Amino acid sequence: MSAVAEVSTHLEPLITDLGLILMTAGIAVLLFKKLKQPLVLGYLIAGFLAGNNFDFFPTIRDTKSVEVWAEIGVIFLLFSLGLEFSFKKLIKVGGTASITAITQIAFMVFFGYTVGQLFDWSTMDSIFLGVILSISSTTIILKSFEELGVKAQRFAGNVIGSLIVQDIIAILMMVLLSTIAVSNNFSGGELIQSIFKLVFFLVLWFLSGIFIIPTVLKKAKHLLTDEMLLIISIALCLLMVILAANVGFSPALGAFIMGSIIAETTQAEHIEHLVKPVKDLFGAVFFVSVGMLIDPEALKEHAIPVLVLSLVTILGQSISSTVGSLLSGQPLKESVQTGMSLSQIGEFSFIIATLGITLHVTSSFLYPIVVAVSAVTTFSTPYMIKFSGPFSDFLSRKLPRRWLKKIERYSASTQAIKTVNNWKIVINAYLIQVIIHSIIIVAVIVLSSRFVLPLVKAYPFGSALCALITLIVLSPFLWALSLRRVAVAEVSVLLEDRKSRGPMAMLFLFRILLAVGYIGLLLNIFFSPKIALVAFVIAILFYFLFQKKINHQYHKIENHFLSNLNDREISKAKRSRSDLSPWDGHMAVFDIAAESNIAGETLKKLQLREQLGINIASIKRGEITIHIPDANERIFPGDEVFVIGTDVQLQDFKKYLDQHEIEASPEVREPDIVLRQIELKNHAFIGKSIKESKLREKTKGLVVGVEKRGKRFMNPESSILLEKDDILWIVGDKKLLTDLVHE
Repeated sequence: MSAVAEVSTHLEPLITDLGLILMTAGIAVLLFKKLKQPLVLGYLIAGFLAGNNFDFFPTIRDTKSVEVWAEIGVIFLLFSLGLEFSFKKLIKVGGTASITAITQIAFMVFFGYTVGQLFDWSTMDSIFLGVILSISSTTIILKSFEELGVKAQRFAGNVIGSLIVQDIIAILMMVLLSTIAVSNNFSGGELIQSIFKLVFFLVLWFLSGIFIIPTVLKKAKHLLTDEMLLIISIALCLLMVILAANVGFSPALGAFIMGSIIAETTQAEHIEHLVKPVKDLFGAVFFVSVGMLIDPEALKEHAIPVLVLSLVTILGQSISSTVGSLLSGQPLKESVQTGMSLSQIGEFSFIIATLGITLHVTSSFLYPIVVAVSAVTTFSTPYMIKFSGPFSDFLSRKLPRRWLKKIERYSASTQAIKTVNNWKIVINAYLIQVIIHSIIIVAVIVLSSRFVLPLVKAYPFGSALCALITLIVLSPFLWALSLRRVAVAEVSVLLEDRKSRGPMAMLFLFRILLAVGYIGLLLNIFFSPKIALVAFVIAILFYFLFQKKINHQYHKIENHFLSNLNDREISKAKRSRSDLSPWDGHMAVFDIAAESNIAGETLKKLQLREQLGINIASIKRGEITIHIPDANERIFPGDEVFVIGTDVQLQDFKKYLDQHEIEASPEVREPDIVLRQIELKNHAFIGKSIKESKLREKTKGLVVGVEKRGKRFMNPESSILLEKDDILWIVGDKKLLTDLVHE
């Protein structure tokens, strides 16, 4: 009994605190949804009300448990951000977003640090303040874009691209801040070592993750239920969290990396959908825990810093982002709209502020100030976005004409620049080749020497066998590092110029020497110098004798990696083909014989859709064709019935007809109506139900399938809501469907 009582005593504050947090969060969500305000603010206020600094409501009792939940919330928030990120998105955003984000962050880190010093804050407080003020809020901006209906405008794409770059830089700055906090050193070897360490593990995790995880998910696809997929996804996330923590990085970094790896798989949308409720739950706890740290006395004492920092954030973010966008070559109006949209701080700022508290390097007053600044800038964001267009028009009227002409000329010339420098292409290709393969080779050598060699060293020839296996594993990558041809067309052009042959030969020689150096490093670790020298000669001979086999093996590995990397895009492209039917569905035509005993019955009575899962797309009766017949339409002898379904469903329908004395065998014909796939992007019926959208009337068709967040629904109910990025399969009039696709 005493043990039970002890457990009960331990659990009671945990359960009551969680109940209080979720209850206040639920009430805040309802109120802020009604007021059409960002839910993040509702969570912050709920946390303030449930915290120990506000005495009019019940308060939490165990702050340690809430801190643990908040850390879990950070992990799932960044895991979800990773799922939405995808490394290939970073490549696609291009220079415009990168220049905008880097300019904004550089300016705001400087502004924030300077303001902190002017307030006579400590150096560490000022550094953290600068980083906190430099990162805009993805959640708040996307929510505001949706509410204002501007997500389809061109500047919104620049903003979203800039947010992607900011997220990556924020992760990097979190690692650097951790290094600075521990070493209390702002420059020198430790900082450089930290950057190299980060790059090494990022590349290694990404390469190994893309090589392994999509393959495992594809192989096990037929075994995975939603429950199992959710558990495996969270397990992978936490595994990477553990790996990141063990090598000295933030757990949040591990969660982000695993999310970005899974984002490259074909099941990314489905996993994102499954993880969303978990992320929402712990994310709410995180933001509520942030609100609990709001101290009214601290805010009262630091009211002036809150006001000043709010103005610095709104004006500084707007101006620096506008300047960055102009530098990237965007027109004035789009640059101003981009800058004014990025004028707030949000979730990453909270995470960075939490990092400062966890590392015990920032003052207690900084956190509530950051929360207050976030609240002010969150409220101002929709208005900044709304008035960005009119303000850019105002600037166009007031700025000197020569300034406007220079901006236009610079924008036009920047957009027209096409870099065709062959040397630049070759150098980039060589750098990527050297960095990626060097990281793989060093990682395999370290793993083998640290974990495998100690296990076999005591056995006869154990070291030799371990070295041989390691060398065989590394041989494809050593071949690629030294001999694989890259940027073939550009290299051929450069070799035609006699002046370029010398530098090209040096690059080639450097790659060979680097590969030879890695072989020497490997053998030196496993053997004494004399034996290593003999083994080195044998290894080089082996390397050149089996060059073709090694070449073949490398291309096999590379093709597998590229297949996994591009599988999601390939799958999406296949799905988007206009002639693709959902789930192997297609149309077939069946003749209704005179002897059929279903002749004369209504479709409503026959219930073919409910019983067999098929859809009657049209009925041809002599010279008359009835497209998408309603439930009261009857089947008559001699009718040609156009049916849509899978092979199995159509076979079942054939059996059904045979059982009702159908003599004629079905034959597949080219139908007069078509089955089309439509991906919802900016259509007017987003947010409406299928019934409210009047798709049936607009297309003289029938919605036979819907895919939402990776999950498919055959024969959807008319009450199902249509959301952005949903994929619809509609059978109907060819011309009307074509018009709808091009809306």
